[in-house]
Amino acid sequence: MPGGQLDLQRVRQRLEQDARELGFCAIGIAPARLDEGVATHLKSFVANGWNGTMTWMEETLERRSNPARLWRECRSIIVLAMNYSPSTDPLENLDHKSRANLSVYARNRDYHDVMKGRLKTMADRLKSVTGKDVKVFVDTAPVMEKPLAQAAGLGWQGKHTNLVSRQHGSWFFLGSIFTEAELAFDKAEEDHCGTCRACLDVCPTDAFPAPYQLDARRCISYLTIEHDGPIPHEHRKQIGNRIYGCDDCLAVCPWNKFAVAASEAKLKARADLVSPAIADFLAFDDAQFRAHFVGSPVKRIGRSRFMRNVLIAAGNSEDTSLVGRVAALLKDTDALVRATAIWALCELVGAEGVRPYFDDIDESEPMMQGELNVISDRAMG
Repeated sequence: MPGGQLDLQRVRQRLEQDARELGFCAIGIAPARLDEGVATHLKSFVANGWNGTMTWMEETLERRSNPARLWRECRSIIVLAMNYSPSTDPLENLDHKSRANLSVYARNRDYHDVMKGRLKTMADRLKSVTGKDVKVFVDTAPVMEKPLAQAAGLGWQGKHTNLVSRQHGSWFFLGSIFTEAELAFDKAEEDHCGTCRACLDVCPTDAFPAPYQLDARRCISYLTIEHDGPIPHEHRKQIGNRIYGCDDCLAVCPWNKFAVAASEAKLKARADLVSPAIADFLAFDDAQFRAHFVGSPVKRIGRSRFMRNVLIAAGNSEDTSLVGRVAALLKDTDALVRATAIWALCELVGAEGVRPYFDDIDESEPMMQGELNVISDRAMG
């Protein structure tokens, strides 16, 4: 109670009740510190360059591996999970090459918007009970949610480096409430992966150098969302029809047999984003892109990266009915879009048949020239 001794059991009961009412599927409490092994693992990740162009991970290395560096007065961290489990197998869509595949988490509202207000509501209620200050985070600061969630007993980091729960599988978002209050901590969860390596074996780009290690530079989620500029040629065919993120390593985890479909309406898939036609997306200008993905996490990558991803999917589709729409993008206002259109067109009509489409394009542009050089090498080879 404010000004007196806290009734920790009462605080915990109140937190659990609030979590259920606000749509969270799990809650746990961890101390405001991380095991030294977490910092060592993170430093190795950055030292290997596996963070790619995510330079902020190096810049925030010390704060990221030590919650006390974020807020010195923090004593306890409440970690909450919100279920977004799909109602159907997300890998089924990968077989339909003329349809685009978006990661399950991106098929409706941005989870940051869904969770943050509810976390603030919980935090305000906690402050009224304890009299202690609180701070809320949902990917808004260098917080290592997954190790904290494991310390709070919500699950463990699997061999694919994502969090896995025996009760909820892999499909849930994480958010945290930092508080000055000294609460009772939960027991950390243990690893239950055993000898299973399904997540490692299914990865299309072989992005896991070893179990529990991820080279983000090879990860399709990183390449289609975080990576700016052209996607390396070696990974384009492997991307298939994935235009935003990749769920393969999550989807094959056997612990998902315990997951239930998401009940939060804002996290259930929009019908038009479950298996959208690649042809429709190829026609998007900037205004159409923004209108279609309003409130969606897809909007944050911008039209340029989005169209780059869609063009790669088009090139992998083997659908020659897309040739006209792809060719039209050779004259797009964005250089990255124009350059990727060259590659997609070459995939659809062949290195020999692509040249007639280039009559009116500026071949001196660096990105265009790079793609044309690759096509020339293929034609000669």
